[in-house]
Amino acid sequence: MNSYPPELLAQLAPVMFVAGLDVPSPNPQEATPSRQQDPFAVLKQRLRDALISQRKVAIWQPEKAKIFQAVLVDVDVRFPPRKLAPPEDQQYQPLHSPLSPLTPSSPLYPDGLIAPIWIRKHTTLVPSVFVLFKRIYEHPQPPPNQTGTAHADFDRDREAEERRRDTELAAEIAQRKRSTNERSIKLTAVLMASRRMLDDPALDARLTFIRRQSGLDPRAALFVLSPVTQAEIGDFVRSLQEALYEPALEYYTNHSKRVRRKRNKHSQGTVHIPVSPLGAGNSPRPLRPEGWTVRYEYKMACFAEFRGEDEVALKHYQDTYAALLVMFGSTAILPPRTKRWAEGKVLADCISVKICKLYLYNKEHAMALAHHSAHMRKFSDLSRGWGIGEETFEFWSWLSRQHRVFAELLEQGNWSTLEIPKHTPVPAPSAAKLAAQAAGPQRNAMEAEALRLLGINPTHALQHPGFYYYMAAQCTESRRERFLRALESEVRSIHHGSLSPGFANEKKVDHLAIVLELYTRAYEIFKKNSASPQGRQQLWIAYRIAQTYYASGKFDMAVRFFERIAKTYRREKWEAMLRPLLSTWYACAQQLGDMELSVQLLLEMLGHGVVVDQEDPESVQEDLLAVLKSTVPSNPEQSLVVDLTESGPLLDSTTIFWTPTISVGESSAFQITLTAPPTVQMSDLPFSSLHVHFGGDLPPVVIEHSQPEGDEGTASVQRIDLGRIHAPHPNDGPSPPTDVQANLRWPTGSSLVLTGSLGADFTTILMVTKLVLTLKQNSWTIELPLQPNSSRTGSICRPQWLSSVDPVRFLPIRGEAHSSVTVQNRPHRVSVAVAHNSPAYLGEDYPVTLDITNLDDRELNVVVDVLLHPLEVEHASSDISLDGQNSTSLVKGVALGTLVPGANITKTLILSVKGAIGDRTLDISVQSRTTGPSVANASPPSPNTSFTGDTAESLRTLVIPSVEAIKAEHTVRYKRPAKLSRGLGDLATFEADYSEDAGEAVVSTTMACIGQSGISVESAKLVREDGTRAKVRSSFIDVDEESFLSEWLTGDEFCDQCLISLSRDEDDTDDSPIPGPGHYEVSWRRLQPDGVKGSLSVSRFPLPQLRPPKDGLIALLDIPSTAKLHSPIAIHLTVRNQRLVRSANVVVQFDLDPLTDGFVVAGLRQGRLPVLLPGAEYRMTWNLIPVECGYVQIPKIKVTDRRPVIDAQLSSTNAAAIAAGGRPPQTDGEEVKIVDVRAEAVVEGSEPVVADSTRRGTILVLP
Repeated sequence: MNSYPPELLAQLAPVMFVAGLDVPSPNPQEATPSRQQDPFAVLKQRLRDALISQRKVAIWQPEKAKIFQAVLVDVDVRFPPRKLAPPEDQQYQPLHSPLSPLTPSSPLYPDGLIAPIWIRKHTTLVPSVFVLFKRIYEHPQPPPNQTGTAHADFDRDREAEERRRDTELAAEIAQRKRSTNERSIKLTAVLMASRRMLDDPALDARLTFIRRQSGLDPRAALFVLSPVTQAEIGDFVRSLQEALYEPALEYYTNHSKRVRRKRNKHSQGTVHIPVSPLGAGNSPRPLRPEGWTVRYEYKMACFAEFRGEDEVALKHYQDTYAALLVMFGSTAILPPRTKRWAEGKVLADCISVKICKLYLYNKEHAMALAHHSAHMRKFSDLSRGWGIGEETFEFWSWLSRQHRVFAELLEQGNWSTLEIPKHTPVPAPSAAKLAAQAAGPQRNAMEAEALRLLGINPTHALQHPGFYYYMAAQCTESRRERFLRALESEVRSIHHGSLSPGFANEKKVDHLAIVLELYTRAYEIFKKNSASPQGRQQLWIAYRIAQTYYASGKFDMAVRFFERIAKTYRREKWEAMLRPLLSTWYACAQQLGDMELSVQLLLEMLGHGVVVDQEDPESVQEDLLAVLKSTVPSNPEQSLVVDLTESGPLLDSTTIFWTPTISVGESSAFQITLTAPPTVQMSDLPFSSLHVHFGGDLPPVVIEHSQPEGDEGTASVQRIDLGRIHAPHPNDGPSPPTDVQANLRWPTGSSLVLTGSLGADFTTILMVTKLVLTLKQNSWTIELPLQPNSSRTGSICRPQWLSSVDPVRFLPIRGEAHSSVTVQNRPHRVSVAVAHNSPAYLGEDYPVTLDITNLDDRELNVVVDVLLHPLEVEHASSDISLDGQNSTSLVKGVALGTLVPGANITKTLILSVKGAIGDRTLDISVQSRTTGPSVANASPPSPNTSFTGDTAESLRTLVIPSVEAIKAEHTVRYKRPAKLSRGLGDLATFEADYSEDAGEAVVSTTMACIGQSGISVESAKLVREDGTRAKVRSSFIDVDEESFLSEWLTGDEFCDQCLISLSRDEDDTDDSPIPGPGHYEVSWRRLQPDGVKGSLSVSRFPLPQLRPPKDGLIALLDIPSTAKLHSPIAIHLTVRNQRLVRSANVVVQFDLDPLTDGFVVAGLRQGRLPVLLPGAEYRMTWNLIPVECGYVQIPKIKVTDRRPVIDAQLSSTNAAAIAAGGRPPQTDGEEVKIVDVRAEAVVEGSEPVVADSTRRGTILVLP
């Protein structure tokens, strides 16, 4: 920003003049270490420091605190004159400011706009408030031994002296008051007094006298300050500024009103612009109306900025900028390349910076960037009209200045409060947001998704300052390029008048220094804001810095940058960036005289196909040969190794093995192809040898250069046979190296194919580890390591096999090309047969037969491992057993001994299936090892060679399903107790061993053979496990077990019934089931296909859990099944209350219809039974005489429990209804189920037979 006046860019703030704080310099002769410093001098110094440190002059200051720009002045400082009368005629001419364009002595006369001195006047010469510090007079203390008369005389003298001094002080303040009143400046006096003076009762009267005599305002015009601490000084300064801030705003507001009145008069056309009568014919042209608009709008913007009203200031600055554009749009108003034109451009640039800054204050980053871009675009268009277009250095100088000023503005903002927005990609919307968008208008959702995909326009995205420094550096480079063109034109041209006026000044500019500074600052900021330490833009800027160092002749600095940049470009294969870098780097090495570096760079340039001279394709090769022939290395005895691994290879190389695996003692054919690029000349490079390294203890194969005989040239494809290369046994000595001769010259596009075969007598992995080309010339020896498989960036090397040299014919390699060969031991011929009778039965020890046969011609040691996979079925478990080893998961290392050729061994693996059915998975590993001497005992010569012995492994995986051999199904039926239960009053119920009869359960068990193979049952029995609530009374299997002992085939079924008595205890209040009181135990053997019975297995089937029905209140109807006509029969109805805590009020109703019912009834027709307590029952009997034959339905019987009616009447709701005079709700009660005892046996899960009004029992009446 040094290119512009700082007054036009600085942030404006209210100005405060501070006078009276001059600290006298101490006299060296009077200063002693023991002398105490004057407290008022310390107070003045602290006040000076506090006021000056409140606010510094800066461009970026967005804070809106009530802080002044303090300026320390002398007590007798004078203000500049406001108006000057023209010397021609003071009677009729109006007065004007010394800086007005209407004043002949003004620097703006006659058509100037705004000069920086006007801003300087309001920031350093004219304040908004004036603070005057003065010391109030303090009379000395009276002597301590004065008498009354002397003391009275001392008081009179003190009062007279104080009044005289106060009058003088008031006169000084009044004189300053008159000068400030002329400019409407607020004057405030601060009187400094000691703490003793503050306690003087006469101080208030003296202060009132001074204020009135001096004419100070009654508000915020007079303060008293005593020597205080530094913290209290800060509080005083803040309170002083807060008290004077409103008068300062009023001062600048009055200025704005005055300027606005002038602008309004100007816009109404009432302003008279005087013309000097002296030489009216040649008088200069006055300022045009557009210029006055610029002046007035700019002044109002500045006064608004003084007041801290950023929005108002932004509006006036924009109006000023628009008026300036109107003036620049006409060459008649502002002719190009004139003084006023240059001043106007500076003013427009500064106003543009102000507008951008105010936008950034308000966090409107896009608006700030848009204005900055629009400013450069508009003035670029204007510059073309002025003849200062892109072909001139002035244009690029101005454009660079705009980018740099904007970058410096952003940088200053970053140091303070500005936050550059992060333009990260918008993430994809969540599922909830997508659902909300789908529910909303479809058009809005589509627009939002389109905006998310399109992102943000890069020209509308504010970047960090580094980007704009980079743009400024680019423009400066263009500026230098145009300047060099102009310099060439000056040399060629005879007449130099056509060059621009600033050309002479441009010659003094160090363009490269400016470019370096801008690129360096851009690099630092990019590095600070980049996510990665080596970003793309950072590397590019570093490359431009290196290029600039090269252009400025600082070759050593350029080389340092090139070394750092090239590492990343090589690693990431940035060919387009690396080629120009290598050319410039080589030029720097030439200038520095570094021959080793020059050779390395020339070889790397050959690898990348870089050409030094575009007209000479062999220029790089010629330069390399010239360096090798005319120079010597720094150390001739040591070879120079040029590693082009990360860079472009000098030759494209491919290595192919015909087979990926071979056995020990065999060989695999290979081909190594080295191909020269088709566009790079390297046929004259003096390669002396080529070393092929295979790794391990294999010696390298050396191919020496041999010049072809006669005039025979080098063929496009040259084939060299390396013969059979065999890796020696580790116990043998190293084999001698192989030497071969060949023509090591590669014309453009030619190939050298090395063929041979490679094998070993031990297990290992053979490959070509590296190729080393050696180049010799005079005292230079250069080694070039090459990768076995490498190609240039962009070139495609398809794997192919040379089948013929004349004519040249290649076979394409289909599938994967193998770059290594694995030497393996000869596989063992071991036969593993697994036999078993699937599926396995649950509870069975399942045999699996392993039959292992040695079909090899060698003796083999055999070891077996068996792995049982974990089961995913709940409650399922298994274990395995082999040769005495038992395990639930792994049987490892079962040695089967040594098998001679043709020998066979059989082992039985036992799998125990338990718990639950499910698939059991077994992995059987049969490992074999030769018994002869092995090279495993020899130490391996390299990490790639391993001697683990001649071993082999055969794997078998078995999935054995398991099923149940016997499947048992249970059916349970329940019977209610027939006898009367004991009541609550029976003392027997209180006995400890008392249990109430809960009926009987009949369990029918059906056992079926469901396996694929039959079984032989050897025993079957019911094992009793009687409990307190269930006991087995009898079972059919106990009587006739022999009927179960036989061979069961698939589908055979056997059934057994057992009778279980149930009991109920008064503590049994839960609904938990009763455990089965025993289990069936069946011992069986599996029938094998050959008739042999398997091992003994036992299956157990527990009796089911019992859930007898639980009745609350129930009626049991006992009726005969048959009757004789006209013979009486009796039916019985038993009502039982099996509730635990609730009694029952039962009503029985016997409905007889004479027309439809076929009986004559004797007995109770309707009545209430006695109250049934819990556990009680009541039995009723009716005598019926049938009068019809056939199946006759008994009359309807209805049993109702009236207890719910009583409970409802006693509830609070019904009681309230009765109290209100109403009636409780009427209900008939709860109907009780009637169960026909003839069919009352309940199968578990079904309902009992109920004899109700809709389903009545029948009797067969016989004649």
